[in-house]
Amino acid sequence: MFNNIRKSIIALALLAVSTVAGQASAETLINGAGATFPYPLYSKWFSEYAKVDPTAKFNYQSIGSGGGIKQITAQTVDFGASDKFLTDEELKAAPGKLLHIPTVMGAVVVTYNIPGIGKGLKISQEDLADIFLGKITKWNDPKITNDNPGVKLPDQPIIVVHRSDGSGTTSIFTDYLTSVNKEWKEKVGKGASVKWPIGLGGKGNEGVAGQVKNINYAIGYVELAYAVENKLTYAYLKNRDGNFVEPSIKTTSAAAAGAAKHMPSDFRVSLVNQPGKDTYPIVGFTWLLVYEQQKDPVKGKKLVEFLNWSMNKGQKMASALLYAPLPENVEKMVEKTIKTIKY
Repeated sequence: MFNNIRKSIIALALLAVSTVAGQASAETLINGAGATFPYPLYSKWFSEYAKVDPTAKFNYQSIGSGGGIKQITAQTVDFGASDKFLTDEELKAAPGKLLHIPTVMGAVVVTYNIPGIGKGLKISQEDLADIFLGKITKWNDPKITNDNPGVKLPDQPIIVVHRSDGSGTTSIFTDYLTSVNKEWKEKVGKGASVKWPIGLGGKGNEGVAGQVKNINYAIGYVELAYAVENKLTYAYLKNRDGNFVEPSIKTTSAAAAGAAKHMPSDFRVSLVNQPGKDTYPIVGFTWLLVYEQQKDPVKGKKLVEFLNWSMNKGQKMASALLYAPLPENVEKMVEKTIKTIKY
């Protein structure tokens, strides 16, 4: 009798172990790294997608676009994330064909901390470039005050804050400055990392947002969601049509309207300084970087299923977190690209 009981206990223990092992093996961990720009949205997506497929676990490291490009090129992650599209040279350096999958669009806002002054300070293209070049050094410079009649700007030095890491947000911001200012184009240029003429560095959108929030008279640039989340004030920028525009979902989407009509098949396109009276001028796509040929069939299948979900259910969550969903024609193009992923 005791032997029978003992056998039953052992059998139940083995069953429990095998059940736990089965559950553990059923979970698929998908690793990604890169852009901080879309991190608030991706966090929401991964959390919501766990309800759709509890076996797909996403581990995303928000380390900046430069890090994401390096890691996907080295194949140490299953997907990369970047707000900067890869150059032909960077694509050639990858061990396989990398696809750019645009997920949403976001606005890069110019945020500042001037005690007593709320959001809506008007800054022109020329003045913004001159501030980051170190040519405009005081908040009450006539060039700024002339665009802001009735606003008492202080006689205080402007403290410039920029990204210290390789960053897609920097790529979008410097792409914009390059497109509107000849001196910036010649002296600094555009890219995920540039040699800044002046300023303090902060790591990630989080780092820049923190610096601006804590330093009086500071100015920096972050993704719109970070500015709102951290209750930072931000500027209205003069666009290509000469209008001062507030960053919003509507004005971000307006930037993509024209570009969407001539979208290249690989989605490598700049959205800065687009025409239109209501267009916000510093806008960019953010992309997931995925190999066309997946090494792991199980992970590949799970990743494709997630990407398809992101184009449908995921897009509906973008606006609430201050990202603009993809234009309909671009979404359809992306869905076709996702179908080319092999696993």
